[in-house]
Amino acid sequence: MNTVVKDIKITGRGIHSGLPVNMVIKPSEKPGIYFRRVDMVGTDLIPARFDNVGETKMRNTTVGKMDSAHVQTIEHLMAALFMCGIDSVIIEIDGKETPILDGSAAEFYKLISDAAQSKNKIKKIIVRKPVVAYAREVTRQLPLFVRMQIWIMNKISGRKADGFVKLSPNDGKSLDVVATLVYPEKIIGKQSFEYSFDGTKKSIDNFVKNIARARTFGKYSEWEYLKARGMGRGADETNVIALNDAGDGTINELNWPDEFVRHKIIDAIGDMFTSGGMICGKLESYKGSHAMNNIVLKKLFSNPSNYDIVE
Repeated sequence: MNTVVKDIKITGRGIHSGLPVNMVIKPSEKPGIYFRRVDMVGTDLIPARFDNVGETKMRNTTVGKMDSAHVQTIEHLMAALFMCGIDSVIIEIDGKETPILDGSAAEFYKLISDAAQSKNKIKKIIVRKPVVAYAREVTRQLPLFVRMQIWIMNKISGRKADGFVKLSPNDGKSLDVVATLVYPEKIIGKQSFEYSFDGTKKSIDNFVKNIARARTFGKYSEWEYLKARGMGRGADETNVIALNDAGDGTINELNWPDEFVRHKIIDAIGDMFTSGGMICGKLESYKGSHAMNNIVLKKLFSNPSNYDIVE
């Protein structure tokens, strides 16, 4: 169990709500990562776990009860905590969404690594049998009006809902991620990126150098549609890669030509850490999503023969 040695104060705004938010990551002796909504009286701690994910339809991962205390967009923060080896903190937050900062995991990682107390290795969850989540499974679970919204968005963007996320056994010593994006926009097209984390300094340095600064992205012409539906109200050129209307360029400058798929690595790592430990296996994400990441974890833990836990 590893925690932080001091309070870490982070201020910003939510990418969907657009509202200012203050967050404090505090040391804890309680195993696990928990949020506490300090703006709501009498609420319990909110576990940042896959079995407490309340929603993923807003292009993010939300934990807690949607009609009560919950916290949105935890994935970038979770990825940074994972890379710092932190598995025991209480995160006080005065709003419903973590700050987006620059849209990547880099600032989170810098702040947390400066205060990390990482003496012990976090527990390993070793994948023993393959499990797969499909895009069609996500669609089936949604209310009709939400399915219609997704259909409209896919119609506008020209995307197909044929993705999957698969966890398979490997040597049991690393999390090996292979992510692939396929977008009709020319600036993205088909992109793939591979990353392997085994807990060594080399793999951490690789993440910091080649992945951590990859930002979330969206099409500029979709922003008004999203904002009208309570999404993306805090999005701008400082925290989102904005694709132009033609889809052949971006309004702001890219860190890498394939920054889009590198960001998906951040999302996948953050979502996998809601398992409560280090997933050791091969993660294939083809046109993946937060919803599929959550489903594949639920399938993994649905049968004890699918995995082993090494404390």
